Amino acid sequence: MEAQGSTAQSISADEIALYDRQIRLWGLKAQEKLRSANILLITFKALANEIAKNLVLAGIGTLTIIDHESVTEEDLGAQFFVTEEHVGKNRAQAAAPSIRAMNPRVHLHVDTDDVHTKQPDFFAGFDVIIATELDYATYATINAACRIANRPFYAAGLHGFYGFVFVDLIAHDFVIERSKSNVASATQETPTRSIVSITTKKEQDNVIEMVTKRESYSPLILANTSPLPEDLTRLPRKRRQVTPLLTCLRALWEFQKISEGRLPTSSLQDLESFTKLARDRHHELKLDISTLDSVFLRTFLQNLGSELSPVAAFVGGKLAQDVINVLSAREQPIQNLLLFDGEKSVAPVYPLHPFFPPEVENALPAVVPVANPILLDDDPITGNADGTD
Repeated sequence: MEAQGSTAQSISADEIALYDRQIRLWGLKAQEKLRSANILLITFKALANEIAKNLVLAGIGTLTIIDHESVTEEDLGAQFFVTEEHVGKNRAQAAAPSIRAMNPRVHLHVDTDDVHTKQPDFFAGFDVIIATELDYATYATINAACRIANRPFYAAGLHGFYGFVFVDLIAHDFVIERSKSNVASATQETPTRSIVSITTKKEQDNVIEMVTKRESYSPLILANTSPLPEDLTRLPRKRRQVTPLLTCLRALWEFQKISEGRLPTSSLQDLESFTKLARDRHHELKLDISTLDSVFLRTFLQNLGSELSPVAAFVGGKLAQDVINVLSAREQPIQNLLLFDGEKSVAPVYPLHPFFPPEVENALPAVVPVANPILLDDDPITGNADGTD
């Protein structure tokens, strides 16, 4: 990927002084790449607030935010770019002045169109596309357009205490520095990561290797139906360590596929449907059904659609840092799904690709679907456990 604006003038002395701290961290060349980057950020809610803040302060070249929705009173709870006076105004336009004030050197564009109206070639005009708070079908559609245009794609969202980041970089090369080893490096490090080349340089009495690695990615539509790596499902202890958040997120996306993108409500029909989907997804992942208990399912459903500032800060910070790493071609990028559980303060990363491992002896038996849903005790909407009026 060649960043747009690469023919622009080199970074100025004023910018070097402004970004001195981070230039010391990731180098002048990396800062120049950030300076020429053109990034699209879709849906400007709490998570996008954090992403924009981190990228703008880091000194990216151009940021385009697209959001056709208006500011609501609910937005004021976790979003720091809008206030009460913005209620009823377009979310992207309301936030724009505060974003520009954070770093006037960044070119900011506001698009108030509905992203669903954009044609596939629209996404080709950006170096990185970040889609937040959308339904599964929209994520998959934008991901496909990014693949056609050979552009890196991020999908991310929040559900109360929970959050996720999905990454599809198609194929991404990055360089790491390490002390030269006497042991020859394996060409293929993992099913998705290979070593492309190794060069050396001498620093004082040490020989440093510059190792160029390549990560291959899968689009969301494949990752969402791919198995976990065999090393996570072969042993019972490992299976029990896999967060049920993965199962619930897959069940949510499956629910959205069959319900025109909406979230499950507290109705008995939706609870039955989601419970069955979750059990089916858990079985497909070869996980012990005992790790998918009613408490977690209930908590996940009660968190749907809500925003919490600390969760937004963590997930948005992780995504923004990964974008910086990708643009600078330094450090290992996320491969390919990061999940955050704010209750347990864990953020595992699962590489999900259509590499199906051989059947494991004594594999889990099939789980018979259960009709009984996970009822929400003291439903916050209706006050009833069964979601009835």
